[in-house]
Amino acid sequence: MTKLFSQDQLEAIAGALGDTEAGLKGTEIAMLIATCQMTDPGEMTKRHRIYNAFAASQNARQDRTRILGFIRHAMSPARYSREPHRYEPMRASLNQALAFAGLVVSEAGKIGTVEQATTLPEAQRRAKELRTDLETRGVHPDVLRFCRAELLADDYFHAVQEAVKSVADKMRVRTGLSDDGGTLVDRVLGGDPPMLAINPRGTASERSEQGGFANLVKGVFGMFRNPTAHEARIHWPMTKTDAEDLLTLVSLIHRRLDAGHMPPRP
Repeated sequence: MTKLFSQDQLEAIAGALGDTEAGLKGTEIAMLIATCQMTDPGEMTKRHRIYNAFAASQNARQDRTRILGFIRHAMSPARYSREPHRYEPMRASLNQALAFAGLVVSEAGKIGTVEQATTLPEAQRRAKELRTDLETRGVHPDVLRFCRAELLADDYFHAVQEAVKSVADKMRVRTGLSDDGGTLVDRVLGGDPPMLAINPRGTASERSEQGGFANLVKGVFGMFRNPTAHEARIHWPMTKTDAEDLLTLVSLIHRRLDAGHMPPRP
């Protein structure tokens, strides 16, 4: 049986996309309706225009393909290159609505699946609770930036994956390398001198700290990134407490990388 949006879900999604302040503009709605080959109901409030176009399409086709296409086009990050401040408020509002349909829009504008919310408080909790806890801990902004979509859905497993990816990304950006995993860590934090040093390395204790930090990063990669990339999700349960502790550890790694320097190389 083809999966369809309920009327309540369509109303919530249309309300988020057509929000007066954070939503799409009238000209954008018209263009997206045409792009997705829907029938444009004409001038009316933005949310009602979107809802009527969605409902007509789903009723006529008995599928939600064009509605999902509309969302993908609407949430393409490139569309907001000149107005980046519009993107995240609309995505946050939309994800709260999509939670009731078991869907989420990632930071990259991709539609993924999450556990379906059944109550408004549950959807709101998913959108706010984990992120609030991490902000209270003072977690590094780069951790929040890389796992924002997962935090909105309260998806701990993928939040951990994205957070760990952010460490590798930062090391590549700092050094210009394209390696990954343990090889990347060895090239960036190993060697004499390393490409990136977290201290002056003038004493045996400081050199030991550099090596220990490299092992810590490799351990995080090995334990939380590589297995979860290859094993089914059901084998890797991740509680909220575990996720918060790991994300805090990744935050520490980011801060040490930020404070690191690149010693002159012979």
